[in-house]
Amino acid sequence: MAEAQGKTATLYRMVMKQHLCPYGLKSKDLLERRGYIVEDHHLTTRKETDAFMAQEGVDTTPQTYIDGERIGGYDDLRVYFGVNRPKDEQSDTSYQPVIAIFGVAFLMALALSWYAFGDILTLRAFEWFISISMCFLAVQKLQDIESFSTMFLNYDLLAQRWVPYGKVYPFGEALAGILMTAGALTWLSAPVAIVIGAIGATSVIKAVYIDKRELKCACVGGSSNVPLGFVSLTENVMMLGMGIWMLIKVYG
Repeated sequence: MAEAQGKTATLYRMVMKQHLCPYGLKSKDLLERRGYIVEDHHLTTRKETDAFMAQEGVDTTPQTYIDGERIGGYDDLRVYFGVNRPKDEQSDTSYQPVIAIFGVAFLMALALSWYAFGDILTLRAFEWFISISMCFLAVQKLQDIESFSTMFLNYDLLAQRWVPYGKVYPFGEALAGILMTAGALTWLSAPVAIVIGAIGATSVIKAVYIDKRELKCACVGGSSNVPLGFVSLTENVMMLGMGIWMLIKVYG
């Protein structure tokens, strides 16, 4: 990792009335946090920017120079400082959306439990964690339902037989999650969760563990870089289990 207190870095970035380059700001901030004094050169017009890129033989700005060596743009600077791996070593897989969804859902469930019961560790908190997670996952899918439904068709058994199910699924997941969070209309929410959870779990098991296919998981939306497998199976098993539990709790 490159570190240097008091050393100087030269940065060229776009600073125009109609456009302030965010990656230029991020580059400047990263350099300063690493102890560099930044010689900050503003490219204030499109003509000036084009002339700079032509002179340096680059296609983008910002550009950072350290000890006379061109480091490159913001991503290159992160590699230089050891924050990121080089591009050819980086994986396309990212679990960050999954971690964010389940992490925030868990904290929200604890907060609701504290508010309602004065205690964070309650059975209702666990129920809220699952139902809120279902809502968040549904929102991810509903952001681009066309993209989700297309990816979903790669492995879901019902969607492959009835294509519109790919667009129905997120609404069913959201409906079940909202009703379960409210503790309302269990006669509706529980069967919906059981049906879509059971079909989803069966589809994932067949695609991944029987057919050994390597697919992207549509669980966090159509632009997901999460491999199909444990995460999607967990989502569906959670829905299935929650549906069964709510039926037993209310009608058992």
